[in-house]
Amino acid sequence: MGNELTITKIEVREFETEVKDLAPDLTKDGSVYSPGAITKRSRIVLRIYTDQGITGEYLGGNSVEYAGFPKFVRPLIGMNPLQRELIYNDARVALRQWARMGMSQIDNCLWDLAGKYYNAPLYELLGGWRTRLPAYASTAFGDFEKDGLNSPEAYADFAEQCYELGFRAFKIHPWPWNTPWRASAPLDLHIRMVEEVGKRMAGRMKLMLDPACVYETFADAIEVGRACDAWGYYWYEDPYKDGGISAFAHKKMRQLLKTPLLQTEHIRGLEGHVDFILAEGTDFVRVDQDYDGGVTGVMKIAHAAEGLGLDVEPHGGGADRRHCMAATRNCNFYELGLVHPKMDSFDPAPYSSEYSDSIHAIGEDGCVPVPDGPGLGVELDWDYIESNTTGVTVYD
Repeated sequence: MGNELTITKIEVREFETEVKDLAPDLTKDGSVYSPGAITKRSRIVLRIYTDQGITGEYLGGNSVEYAGFPKFVRPLIGMNPLQRELIYNDARVALRQWARMGMSQIDNCLWDLAGKYYNAPLYELLGGWRTRLPAYASTAFGDFEKDGLNSPEAYADFAEQCYELGFRAFKIHPWPWNTPWRASAPLDLHIRMVEEVGKRMAGRMKLMLDPACVYETFADAIEVGRACDAWGYYWYEDPYKDGGISAFAHKKMRQLLKTPLLQTEHIRGLEGHVDFILAEGTDFVRVDQDYDGGVTGVMKIAHAAEGLGLDVEPHGGGADRRHCMAATRNCNFYELGLVHPKMDSFDPAPYSSEYSDSIHAIGEDGCVPVPDGPGLGVELDWDYIESNTTGVTVYD
């Protein structure tokens, strides 16, 4: 392929998007339906430039993660961007006191660059084979609007709607707990919602529950978990306010419940995931390209879990998630969300290509496609991004 590639510049561009009918809920980062409300969201796109004119791009991450960049990115200038393993391990050391924030986004961008260099989609570089991925509808958090996810029946109705669209799996995010701008939803309402969706959809869809760490106590989590047991839920995820990080507590929960647990969304990196697995704190293993060291880190975790006989499940949507899942045997579902009966997307991204993570991205086969262009295989709408840019930081 000619002379060795060299990184010449790294650019971090922040821009703003506006989402209608979305409330700026303090506990869930603007993810609760509220007619007439407007939430402005900050998005970040990363670009890595090279001396051969090949540029890697990655849309993802947040300002907290990019705050780690000054600790490790300047030494990348002049390095070969194809040496991802070297860069990954150097970043782990440089960021060991800063929760390794930022290295994931660099790694994802380097994989996009590599795919463009080799003129191949990322999943092919990873050894992938499947191009259609089973997906589940991952709901928005519950609300109290008359036309929203305001009752157990409304959740069940929405599950029916998602089934008609092609989904064969449905994950519930229930009502946020004790939000400052809304009345809290009592525990019995959560339990009735689990039961109502189970009555309507058990046997037709695989059902999951993700309270996102809202239940106050271990006892609350067990009580809701027993409702999941009664209706054969597929998994129960991050139930209570330990933050999803206590391997001991979740081992105890596994001893008391039949429903498999899905943990490790809030555990960072390869070693932490393996420690949590060996401590018997989970059944399914959660991975995230923005939290766990990028594509490189996620594939390491996937292979470690495979060696222990467990499945990994990607957190959130995005082209990077689809490519990794296409190359991972021990993986069941792609998360398509957040979805809501009255909103097409809670987090719209500016793509000029046909890529989408809206509720209508699902096919009749219950699957979403894997992008087949070079690298991540998606094209960003740079006219929109540049016209809505709020700040640019350049490392060169």
